[in-house]
Amino acid sequence: MKIEKAKQLTARKFKRMTGVSRQTFEFMVDVVKADEKKKKKPGRRPKLIIEDQVLMVLQYWREYRTYYHIGLDFGLSESAVCRIVFKIENILIKSRNFSLPGKKELWKMSSEEDLVVMDVTESPIEKLQKGQKRFFSGKQGKHTLKTQVIIHQKSSQIICLAHGLGRIHDFKLFKTSSVRFGELLKVIADKGYQGINKIHQLSETPIKKPFMKKLTKEHKKYNRELNRLRIAVEHVNRRLKIFKILSERYRNRHRSFGLRSNLIAGIYNHELAI
Repeated sequence: MKIEKAKQLTARKFKRMTGVSRQTFEFMVDVVKADEKKKKKPGRRPKLIIEDQVLMVLQYWREYRTYYHIGLDFGLSESAVCRIVFKIENILIKSRNFSLPGKKELWKMSSEEDLVVMDVTESPIEKLQKGQKRFFSGKQGKHTLKTQVIIHQKSSQIICLAHGLGRIHDFKLFKTSSVRFGELLKVIADKGYQGINKIHQLSETPIKKPFMKKLTKEHKKYNRELNRLRIAVEHVNRRLKIFKILSERYRNRHRSFGLRSNLIAGIYNHELAI
């Protein structure tokens, strides 16, 4: 679907198709147009207008079809679709309009009222010919790339992401990500982060069931209250994974996964701010 038909859709259907609102789409188009104006030599006139190019990239993220099938819809070759996708992605990343606050923001957050939630989500990848063990996740039973997501609990804003291979443990990914929290910042995480309170005292994780024993009523109540706060990060993961490029088997080069996930997370933050 090109922009001419997309304009006829209702706001709800447009967001369902692209994964973003019309306001965010128009802002992305303005960012790309501003970058095009900076060029001294524009070159040949492209086959698609900028609105169609941005729409094509959003459809690629949202549906994660092959370049071949998307090219059939837009009347382009596979190579042309690939070039446009990378061009638009690079423009959006370099503009810094969709940058995340970053790890330094966590260190600045030292108010007792601030609360952050941390979780790890996994994206499946294609089976590799070499070095398969590094990517195999025992929890998922498949080869994956891990993404550590840290959000502000009240606003659901994504603060920063960190990435690792499927085999790495959640807690080890946290330690290698070099994330540090402010002294008065409270952190909530799941059972995969057992032992984090040794690094940061104001951190809480659910109580694990002892071997061959049951949790007490007090422990179950504590876990329920903690999960009510922690569920916010699960909702954020769901919002990110409406883009099938993050939820379905990732076919592209692994080094581009981090850039794309950060860009999509930045677009998600921009949606919150509208």
